[in-house]
Amino acid sequence: QVQLVESGGGLVQAGGSLRLSCAASGRTFSRNNMGWFRQTPGKEREFVVAATWSGGSTSYADSVKGRFTISRDNAKNTVYLQMNNLKPEDTAVYYCAADAKSFGSYTVPTELTAYDYWGQGTQVTVSS
Repeated sequence: QVQLVESGGGLVQAGGSLRLSCAASGRTFSRNNMGWFRQTPGKEREFVVAATWSGGSTSYADSVKGRFTISRDNAKNTVYLQMNNLKPEDTAVYYCAADAKSFGSYTVPTELTAYDYWGQGTQVTVSS
């Protein structure tokens, strides 16, 4: 059974930092695109960032550019999201996602529908 498990969420003051982790099990995603999305109540899930299997190509939402960084450790089947200079508008449930259809891709999709596996989400709350 394939599972993506996020961790690292929590409550932080504006300007602070958090590092989210997403550990995959059940299969390896070392050759697949991985991404992070987020969702707030009443709104659609939105793209945050994604990376190719090598991490050599990434895509960021404009709202997080310069503040968030995605990285991955394929040996650990884990992807990370370093979030710096957090703002109250970053408050959301953050979801990790895997694009199982990709293999050795050099581009990353930003559409939610491109991703096949999802974690359960981790809450990030940024206080002002």
